[in-house]
Amino acid sequence: MKDRMLFLISTPRSGSTLLQRMIGGHSEIFTHPEPHLMTPLAHLGYYDKVDKAPYDHINSAEAMRSFVEELPRGEEDYLDAVRAYADTLYGRMLAPTGKRYFLDKTPAYALVLPFLERVYPEAKYVVLTRHPLAIFSSFANSFFDGDWETAHRFNPIVERYVPAIARFVREAKTPMIHVRYEELVASPEAHLERVFGFLGLENQPEAVDYGDRFDAKKAGPGDPIGVTQHSRPVTSSREKWAAELASDPRKLALARRMIAPLSDEDLELWGWPRERLFDALEDAGGTAPPQPVLNWYTFQRRVMLALKKDIDRRPHGHVVRKLRYYCDVLLRE
Repeated sequence: MKDRMLFLISTPRSGSTLLQRMIGGHSEIFTHPEPHLMTPLAHLGYYDKVDKAPYDHINSAEAMRSFVEELPRGEEDYLDAVRAYADTLYGRMLAPTGKRYFLDKTPAYALVLPFLERVYPEAKYVVLTRHPLAIFSSFANSFFDGDWETAHRFNPIVERYVPAIARFVREAKTPMIHVRYEELVASPEAHLERVFGFLGLENQPEAVDYGDRFDAKKAGPGDPIGVTQHSRPVTSSREKWAAELASDPRKLALARRMIAPLSDEDLELWGWPRERLFDALEDAGGTAPPQPVLNWYTFQRRVMLALKKDIDRRPHGHVVRKLRYYCDVLLRE
């Protein structure tokens, strides 16, 4: 699988589902909803470990390192084993399709890129970046009903992902192509042709119309709101974030705090130098901010957020914990 793997590297809510569907529309590419196959492998203890596990993860990590040191080729033997595991699963999913590439679009991989490069140094990598505040606006409105504070406490994706992806683009030793979302939606045919050329595939411009070509069975929870509203890329969502911040000083203040720790070099690489990052605010005064989307997915999210809020101090929190206890007892083997 070493030259048959294709990874789409992005943040959550970057428009990566759109690009996944376009690329996955090629007759030689198979894709599957965010398999999250590699992330757990990066935290087995040799490179990184989980913070909490139902076993002694600290001792496990030390034992793993000691074991690997005794292997004939050390780290290379360990990587061979990890690669064999991943190759088996990716390969058996891909083989029945008869296609050339398996496309894995799992945003969490952006946080384990050094590990991913070690396991698949000969894979192809497509890196998608987007205005950092557009990403966070989409994240907050998709999963937290527009509550930026709660979304940021849950996952500060701007501060976590921007440096990680920028470092990869600058230092990548693997075959890599960088695509900027704003340019992609403005000229989708041209950028899709770039990607197919990078992969050594014939150009299939009709893949831009992903709504006509993408297999609905390949869809996952990555974009429960935006991508299904259109059948091809549109530019209408590029600056919705600016209208949102222009109408809410608290969100704007939080946005400035998010951007402050990012390096000028990283922002420049993403295509948004610090001096231009907030330019869209000047023209956003008369633009309506994003309106909440109501569908079954967002309704479920609202109910979950409402139940979770202050759960330790509200009566239903006690009931939920009791139910959990009884379920654990009943299901215990």
